[in-house]
Amino acid sequence: MLSVYAYNATQLPLRAGTGTAALQWRRWMSVRPEVRETTEVAPRRKVTVADLQKMHNNREPIAMLTAYDYPTAKAASANANTDIILVGDSLAQVCLGYDSTSQLTLDEMIHHARAVSRGATHPFIVADMPFGSFGVSTEETLRNAVRLTQASKADAIKMEGGAELADAVQRLSHIGIPVMGHIGLMPQRFMLSGFRVQGRTAAGAQRVLRDALALQQAGAFALVLEAIPRNLGAYLTRRLRIPTIGVGAGNQTSGQALVWDDIMGTWSGHKAKFARRFADCQVERDAGVQKYTEAVKARSFPSIEESYPDVPEEEWAKFLEVAEAQ
Repeated sequence: MLSVYAYNATQLPLRAGTGTAALQWRRWMSVRPEVRETTEVAPRRKVTVADLQKMHNNREPIAMLTAYDYPTAKAASANANTDIILVGDSLAQVCLGYDSTSQLTLDEMIHHARAVSRGATHPFIVADMPFGSFGVSTEETLRNAVRLTQASKADAIKMEGGAELADAVQRLSHIGIPVMGHIGLMPQRFMLSGFRVQGRTAAGAQRVLRDALALQQAGAFALVLEAIPRNLGAYLTRRLRIPTIGVGAGNQTSGQALVWDDIMGTWSGHKAKFARRFADCQVERDAGVQKYTEAVKARSFPSIEESYPDVPEEEWAKFLEVAEAQ
């Protein structure tokens, strides 16, 4: 789109974002560089691991939601109740159109997590470690986790897995990278377990408990509990010293998490039992597209008021004289 890069050539900006030059950019560009003349004030101070632990200790519910780019990070940060933003590997499906989370690459996660970090203010930012970027060896896990946190500026990383990841969690915690664990249903391993509720038998619940205790002992600062029975979620939350974030684990966990597109009602794929829609943005979105395309077809957009003034008569006459001679 040409207008994205157009500017008033007679008044080039001497310093971006200041004075008359900044006004010229704002006037002529349809998609303008953001003029950061004042420091944006966050709804609350930056959330830390210590804050989350305090919330768990005080039984104050923790609100975590996903974000995958700058606009959703800004939207999530606009509400003071948002405690954690998870740059989840669900971006593989809801943003990139992949069939499963296992197709997401580390480079793609870094790209999206970096955008989220630019848009977020106070929420604690956790970036998912994509399938294949961890678990093969502890050394490779460390290298990829360091790369992800450095490049994306995320505050922590999340890994799906149980006791088998304890060594990596311990090493990462030791070098200063907070780790959020993820047990119960692990979408990255759906080929083994399927998308089924985990821990429904005594043996299954014991396995989930063992994983939870091992990760806590290794130094994980929190655990995501996905698709487990409500009473098991409540038990683990009472038993553990660290916060638990439920994703279909009942309402007695330390906090809850949902995918942005499920919350907003814009995901048209499979809807999990626990994925409540808190808004219906798809209806408004589709209505907006319909109204826009109708206005274009009817030539009612842009209106005269939405168009720039014509070239002055005298200048237009000069233009035509030269143009018609060509």
